[in-house]
Amino acid sequence: MDSIVVFCGSSEGNDQKIIDEAYALGKNLAQKNITLVYGAAKIGVMGRVARGALDHHGKVIGVIPEFLKMKEVVHFGLTELYTTNNMHERKWRMHELSDAIITLPGGFGTLEELFEMITWAQLGLHQKPVGILNINGFFDDLVRFLEKMVKNGFLKMENFEMLLVADSIDSLLLKMSNYKPKSVPKWIKKDQV
Repeated sequence: MDSIVVFCGSSEGNDQKIIDEAYALGKNLAQKNITLVYGAAKIGVMGRVARGALDHHGKVIGVIPEFLKMKEVVHFGLTELYTTNNMHERKWRMHELSDAIITLPGGFGTLEELFEMITWAQLGLHQKPVGILNINGFFDDLVRFLEKMVKNGFLKMENFEMLLVADSIDSLLLKMSNYKPKSVPKWIKKDQV
């Protein structure tokens, strides 16, 4: 993996461990010469992961829509900065620039990014590893909810297993480097349409 997009919050939340791990992830990527691709903000969890990479001489690429750039949240100390017309274009560009996806804690936007990326994987639009860094059990309830979707027949186990979840940076990066994309049969067969 030469580059990883990290989706995460523009807020810092109220758990110092999340902030510390975001910084540590940025540092870890820089030390492994893995380019960080992210949402270009200087604030929140986003700002911390970027700072971790930049403080350790990592390459950091930010992608931000024009309307957010105008709100002065953009980090101007990045290696590269791309501006897009809208949020969808932003996600697509970050996806194009990366070999893998990691999600850290965040809000609605972070979850939307995670679910779009895992849906694209499910649909066969990419074969990149999609991971969650489950800091302090932040995503435990989400994982349980996804397991309930499997139990109730709305999500195939093979699709659930596409999502890599780990409690530590090293464990997640190892899972991602060992990831083998699955070929998952579709819900709807050709004779059903």
